Amino acid sequence: MTSSSDFAINGRFLTQRVTGVQRYARNVVAAMDATLGERGQVATIIAPPGADDPRLQALPLLRAGRFSGHGWEQLELPATAFGPLLNLCNTAPLAKREQIICIHDANVFTASGSYGRAFRELYTRLQPLLVRRAARIATVSHASARQLARYLPIRADQIAVLPNGHEHALTWCPERAETAPALLASRAGRRFVLALGSRARHKNLGLLIDIAPRLAESGIDVLIAGGEGDIFAPDALRAVPNVHHLGRLSDDDLAYLMDRALCLVFPSLAEGFGLPIVEAMARGCPVVASDCASMPEVCGNAALLAGPTQPDAWTRQILALAGSPDLRTELSEKGREQVATFSWAQTGAGYIELLRQPAASLTGRAANLPRRPRVAVVIATRGRPDVVSLTVRHLLAHQSLKPDEVIVSCCARQDAGDLARHPDVTVVTGPPGLAAQRNTGLAQLPPDVEIVVFFDDDFVAHRDWLARAAETFRDDVEVVALTGRVLEDGVTGPGIRFEDASRLVEHVPLSDWSWIDSYSPYGCNMAFRLSQLGDLRFDERLVLYGWLEDRDFGATLAKKGGRIAKSAELVGVHMGVKSGRIAGDRLGYSQVVNPLYMLRKGTMTLPQVAGQLFRNMASNIGKAAWPEPFVDRRGRLRGNVLAIADVLRGRIQPERAASITLGSEKT
Repeated sequence: MTSSSDFAINGRFLTQRVTGVQRYARNVVAAMDATLGERGQVATIIAPPGADDPRLQALPLLRAGRFSGHGWEQLELPATAFGPLLNLCNTAPLAKREQIICIHDANVFTASGSYGRAFRELYTRLQPLLVRRAARIATVSHASARQLARYLPIRADQIAVLPNGHEHALTWCPERAETAPALLASRAGRRFVLALGSRARHKNLGLLIDIAPRLAESGIDVLIAGGEGDIFAPDALRAVPNVHHLGRLSDDDLAYLMDRALCLVFPSLAEGFGLPIVEAMARGCPVVASDCASMPEVCGNAALLAGPTQPDAWTRQILALAGSPDLRTELSEKGREQVATFSWAQTGAGYIELLRQPAASLTGRAANLPRRPRVAVVIATRGRPDVVSLTVRHLLAHQSLKPDEVIVSCCARQDAGDLARHPDVTVVTGPPGLAAQRNTGLAQLPPDVEIVVFFDDDFVAHRDWLARAAETFRDDVEVVALTGRVLEDGVTGPGIRFEDASRLVEHVPLSDWSWIDSYSPYGCNMAFRLSQLGDLRFDERLVLYGWLEDRDFGATLAKKGGRIAKSAELVGVHMGVKSGRIAGDRLGYSQVVNPLYMLRKGTMTLPQVAGQLFRNMASNIGKAAWPEPFVDRRGRLRGNVLAIADVLRGRIQPERAASITLGSEKT
C-alpha cells in the first residue's frame, strides 16, 4: 500500500438502514474526512447507485455500477477500486487483496440462532475467505478480537482493535425530540429504564420482560426502543403491562429518553462492542449491562454489571440505582470519564494509518475490566502423594490467574502428601473412584465460585490455562464447558517426567487450529461454568479412574444446552504417571461395559460405541503377543472377554469392574 491518501472506502453502508454497524461506518468516515481535510488529502467513497451522499469534503462520493447489495460488492466494487480499499461493515469483495476489513463480532458463530439461515450461511462461508485474503483485519474490542480468533483463521494479536466512539451522542438535541415527550407525558411521571436493540435473540430482551413485574412493584417501567432488523431470526416478546415497545426512534428522541431514564439496561448475551453503552454514558445516563463478552471492557468500573442469565441480579442492580441518587450521580460522572477513552477521531486516524501501513501495531488501549470470574480447581488423587504435590505446587506458583480455591480430593489424607499443610490448598476425603472424588470436590466448593476446573493429579498446566479459560467463559456466555490442547500425553507411552512436562509447557508451539465446537471434554483438563451444572454430578457407577466418566459427564451436560468446546489456548502436558493405575483386567472390563452402559444412558451413540469397542479390542488382541512393557495387554484382553460374557448374560454393570480378580498392576 502507498503512504498517500490514494485509497477508497466501500460505501455500500450508505444504502443500508442505520443500525450499530452502519453508525460505526458513518462516524468513522466522518472522522477520517476531518483528518484528511486537515492534511490536505483526498480519497473516495465508492457506493452503489442510489446511495445517500454524506457530502464530505475530503471523501467525495462516487456512485458506480448497476447492481446493489452483495452482487455490487463482489462484482462491481473491485473493478472500480484500484487502490487500497477500506471495508467497515463485516464483508468485502473476495477478488480484492489490498484491503482492510472490519469484522465487528463473531456473533454469527457464537449466537447463530439469532440470524436467519441465508445470512448465517453466507457469513460463515465468506468471512474465513476474506480473512485469508485481506491485508489486515480490524474489530471493535479486545473481546471481539479473541472471539474472532477462535472461529476464523487469524490470531487475536494480528487483529487491529479500533473501537466505537462517543462524540456523535453529544450532538443529539433533545429539544428537537418529536415522539419521546408525548410518550413520557402519557406515563404521568413514572420512572423508567431504557433498553435499545433489535429483538434478535442474543439481545436478550426477554430478561427485561421477566423482571418487569418486580420492577412494577417499585413503580418502574421498561421502555424498549429499536427496530427488528431483517437479518435476525424472529423472537417474540410477550406483553407485560409496564413494558412499552417504542419501535425505531430518532437520535434526538433517544437523547430525550436517556436524559430522563433511571438507567440504560443492556442485557445482551453477545456483543462486539455495545454502542448504546457509550452513547448513554456520554449523555450522563447510568448503565446496567451484562458481565460478559465486550461489555465489561467497554463499561470498565463506570457501570453496574449483572449476569445475562441471572434476572435477580438485574433486579437488584436496578433497584439499587432507584434507591440511591448518590449512586446514580457517581455512575453518571464515571461514565463520562470512561467514554472519553472511546473516540471516533482516534479510530478514524487508526484506519488511515492501517491503509498507509497494514502491519501497523494498533491493538487499542488495555482493557479495564472491573473484575474476573472466581475460579476453583479440583484435583482427585489416590496413592500418588509425591506426584500431586509437584503438580499442585507448580499450579500455585506459575498460574498468571491465581485460583480462588484449590481442592485436593483424596481417599485418605496421606494421599495429599505435604499439601495437607499447605495454606492455599483444601484437602477433602471421601469414597474412592474418580467420579466419586470429583463429586466430593464439587460438594466443597464455596458458593461464590463461578468456574470449576478439573485437572488430573499428573497434569501440568501452562501458566495461562486458568486465565484463558476465565476469559473465554466471560467472552461467550453460551460456552458451558472447555477442554484444552494436550501437548504431550504420557498415557499413550511410558509416561513423562515432571521436569520434562514443566519444560514443555514453557515453550508452546503454535497450533494449526484454535477452536473446536461440540467437543467432548478430556478429563485430565476440563473446566465448567458452575451455574450450568446445577445438580449434575459425575456418575459414580463408572468406578474406575479415567475411563469415560468425563465423556459421560460432558454428554449429560450437553443435553441441558450450551456449547462444549476445545480451545488451543488452554495448553498442558498429561504426564501419564503409571503408579497407582488400575489393573489391566479391570480396565479391559470397563473398555467393553462402560460404552454399552453409556449407550443405554444416551451419553454415547451406537457408532461411537462401536468405534470404541473395535479400537480397544483390536489393539488388545493385536498386541497381546508382544505387549508394550508399560501396558498389561493380556490383562485387558482377559477383562474384555469377561465383559463380553457378562453382556451376553444381560449383565451391564460398570461397577463390577472394581471387584473382579486382579491380574496385574500395569495399565
